[in-house]
Amino acid sequence: MILTVTPNPSLDRTYEVPALERGEVNRATGERVDPGGKGVNVSRAVAAAGRRTVAVLPLGGAPGAVVAELLDAQGIEVAPVAVAGATRSNIALAEADGVLTKINAPGPELTAAEQELLLETVHRQSRGADWIACCGSLPRGLAPSWYAELVGRAHTAGVRIALDTSGPALAAALRERPDVVKPNAEELAEAVGCRLTTVGDAVKAAEELRGMGARTVLASLGADGQVLVDEHGAWFGTARVDVVRSNVGAGDSSLAGFLIAGGRGPEALASALAHGAAAVQTPGSVMPTPGDLDPAAVTVTATVPVDRALKEPVT
Repeated sequence: MILTVTPNPSLDRTYEVPALERGEVNRATGERVDPGGKGVNVSRAVAAAGRRTVAVLPLGGAPGAVVAELLDAQGIEVAPVAVAGATRSNIALAEADGVLTKINAPGPELTAAEQELLLETVHRQSRGADWIACCGSLPRGLAPSWYAELVGRAHTAGVRIALDTSGPALAAALRERPDVVKPNAEELAEAVGCRLTTVGDAVKAAEELRGMGARTVLASLGADGQVLVDEHGAWFGTARVDVVRSNVGAGDSSLAGFLIAGGRGPEALASALAHGAAAVQTPGSVMPTPGDLDPAAVTVTATVPVDRALKEPVT
């Protein structure tokens, strides 16, 4: 079972438009309403793969009730933490060429009592979990050290934990040595304070992140692929994508694929790549099913092309 923690969930409405024209009336060609938040998306991807998952998240108001209903309809067990503020509502505009414009609301401010109840709920639900995946930004009221507290408690309970966050929250959590961290290229560069222009730069930055406390680093480089660095070495992988429809939740689907496959080694990296590639070829934030995966489109190698220039450098 994979337990997910989403401190700042959302109700996401995605509109597909041919092309976004500012200041004009834009007519959508498609519309979806989904439960949102990075941890929520990981649970949705795990459930789509036919695996058991439990989603822990603070929920409040009418949007929170809709999020719970949508998750339940997808076969996801929900462990809600009732909060006074209303769950945020987000809007995404997906253009035909793959460009995505997002408007994310700030979300409610959690009280000290709500914060502690969230931690206690995670501890209670984590019994028997193979992994805890805590993902996304922290809502108002939660200090950057909140994720560090969560990682420490998970390890005390003997549960492996994967973390997908950035900035001060990531920096604070590293001292508790999370089992997996999953930054994208921008987050990786920010965490170690360097430029990423080649695959080798990304591997070096991942190694630095391990030196700061991460046990395993799974770094997404967007269209350039992914790198995996742990105590056994480094691997690089790519996946062919024929048509990009939406990258909403692609990184979360990738993390789900990694954890489903055991959360370590090149086989898990290949699973992460297959899930991420399938996700970007689905509309909105639809999560791929096993039938959507194309393992033959994935390439993983321990011979890392360190001099390969990134198509999307971070400078």
